[in-house]
Amino acid sequence: MSETFRIGEVAERLGVTPRTIRYYQELGLLHAGSERAKGAHRLFTEADVARLADLIRLRDLLGLSLEELTALAEAEEARAELRGQWAESRDDASRAAILEQAIPHVRRQLELVDARQQTIAEVRADLKTRLRELEQSLAKLRRQ
Repeated sequence: MSETFRIGEVAERLGVTPRTIRYYQELGLLHAGSERAKGAHRLFTEADVARLADLIRLRDLLGLSLEELTALAEAEEARAELRGQWAESRDDASRAAILEQAIPHVRRQLELVDARQQTIAEVRADLKTRLRELEQSLAKLRRQ
């Protein structure tokens, strides 16, 4: 049997609050620990902890809203299901159909990442412009 962790242990390990983990469960981002007897502790496996860590990393790295994070996670879950179908299929027609289903999910994920990348590029350009203006102002003051 694999080791399980209580919500407080997971929260401490990942640097979030138990409330964050519960909220992610409410949003459907994390399914672990939701099936428990009333009054029993939520228990998480190492795989659950890894999934939550990935979600937090994506949220922080890309600055995703919870809505965007949900869309990204749903697309990844759909792709995981398709990977399972791929492993079970043997004929080219079935595999072609699986690939056709996978493409829109990857496109959606790429759109989310591209949107964040564009925002970061715009902020970077603004900062470069501001830095250049400040350096020019300083140089002008030093020449006087």
